[in-house]
Amino acid sequence: MGHITVILSIPKGKFGKPCPPRINKTSLPRKKKEKEELIILTAKNNQLEIPLLFVLFRSSPFGFYNKRNPRLGVSDQIRGVMDGSGGRGGSGVDNVLPNYKLGKTLGIGSFGKVKIAEHILTGHKVAIKILNRRKIKNMEMEEKVRREIKILRLFMHPHIIRLYEVIETATDIFVVMEYVKSGELFDYIVEKGRLQEEEARNFFQQIISGVEYCHRNMVVHRDLKPENLLLDSKCNVKIADFGLSNIMRDGHFLKTSCGSPNYAAPEVISGKLYAGPEVDVWSCGVILYALLCGTLPFDDENIPNLFKKIKGGIYTLPSHLSPGARDLIPRMLVVDPMKRMTIPEIRQHPWFQAHLPRYLAVPPPDSMQQAKKIDEEILQEVIRMGFDRNHLVESLRNRIQNEGTVAYYLLLDNLFRVSSGYLGAEFQETMESGFNHIHPNEPTVPAVGHRLTGYADYQTMGLRGLERKWALGLQSRAHPREIMTEVLKAFQELNVYWKKIGHYNMKCRWLASIPGLNEGLVNNPVHNNHYFGDELTIIENDGVSRAPNVVKFEVQLYKTREEKYLLDLQRVEGPQFLFLDLCAAFLAQLRVL
Repeated sequence: MGHITVILSIPKGKFGKPCPPRINKTSLPRKKKEKEELIILTAKNNQLEIPLLFVLFRSSPFGFYNKRNPRLGVSDQIRGVMDGSGGRGGSGVDNVLPNYKLGKTLGIGSFGKVKIAEHILTGHKVAIKILNRRKIKNMEMEEKVRREIKILRLFMHPHIIRLYEVIETATDIFVVMEYVKSGELFDYIVEKGRLQEEEARNFFQQIISGVEYCHRNMVVHRDLKPENLLLDSKCNVKIADFGLSNIMRDGHFLKTSCGSPNYAAPEVISGKLYAGPEVDVWSCGVILYALLCGTLPFDDENIPNLFKKIKGGIYTLPSHLSPGARDLIPRMLVVDPMKRMTIPEIRQHPWFQAHLPRYLAVPPPDSMQQAKKIDEEILQEVIRMGFDRNHLVESLRNRIQNEGTVAYYLLLDNLFRVSSGYLGAEFQETMESGFNHIHPNEPTVPAVGHRLTGYADYQTMGLRGLERKWALGLQSRAHPREIMTEVLKAFQELNVYWKKIGHYNMKCRWLASIPGLNEGLVNNPVHNNHYFGDELTIIENDGVSRAPNVVKFEVQLYKTREEKYLLDLQRVEGPQFLFLDLCAAFLAQLRVL
């Protein structure tokens, strides 16, 4: 494949060096006209050859140029150069959106534009993003668009931007979203400078509540920053821009370097594996610092120097910070992700607990619980619009998008904004019922975290603290190589085949011996030569075909915060009970744990 030349427009700061994106070290300045410099980069095989700029050029496909605030991030300028003067929505928009009365254009982006609109049935305002399919495809951004839509469809939280419906045509995608008119938290900080502690705490409490909800629903944002935190008319935070988010899978790690470098965690800019929640905690720490100080903890016009500061955790705490804030921020900005504070620990911190609103005092319900709760008054109002009750109830419970459910959620959201100041119905019900519906023996869906604690404790963290700690897997203080040696010896005894995919990570396969099922299958050969020097040898058997008695699983060794090592086995494929049989036999073989 030949070379691809891309022209990037990078704003220049002092001394002709490229500026970090949108924020200055000494203050959060007003927008100012800056000199521009054209830099020509050469890409080969679709990968840029300059490694230090990779973080700057990642951006959500839902970022839009705002006419009222014509400030563009670096990635927005790049997209503008690549696709011209901006897109237009497809023709016949009014015919495609008969339930909406379109208003003025709020912003123009790479893939189209965003318009304000009025929902005709309810009279409530919404924002409609019109995304051009051709431009999305040409820039290979389909995956990011689908990802953000998928995530926002799932979420119902008072501090996360709401998606009401998605309408697709052959040429465009129309995304109907909550209308938030007060701009970004970034602009608010620029205008006011450092905030009073009480106001900063209120913002921070809302942000943590929204981030916690994301993590509970297995989503890590990965690009948290004041530019992606919107404010409504009552100065309530709305987390937006989920284009760089990822859905977490238990036992799996992420490696993609994305987001803005000033807010990115050390493990992200270093290209290391990370579970996910810990990088959002770091970003929240940077945001809290910006709220209280009016500056960023890590900033430098020279990107390599910026990365050096982030990796070393080099920053200063101003003397005006209160003792509580001076204690909380450093715990969130710990370079080692294993020692970094977690969301449940942030919730328990005295500074966070002060003046905590009632509706934020408990962890939020998950999306499946919310889908089962229907407000009868709102339901009756939608029925009076001409919708069938049974069909509407069924659609709400199954999260089906149609005219009735869109009207229901618009009415519901606007009702609680007015009457309760974002004390949403689901959160109100959770508080009123307390924890009466939580039973310790009920199975719950664990959220992936960077600290291996039981999820039952996570649910009651708001009231009971951290006195109980749970761990999944097997723990040992032995040397990791000794642990893995014993693991492989046990696998050898059990005729388990493995393939090394990392120093402490393996993919495994086991053929259970079940009378009548093994006939015609290739028998497990005797394992030989398991070690070659200090490295473990890959052992595979491709002769075993897919069968009902084959179990595939992964083994991962973790280092815990207590300086122990935790061994985790995760079933990938095969009968659950056979996997449990294997685990029991495996435990019996181990000599070190």
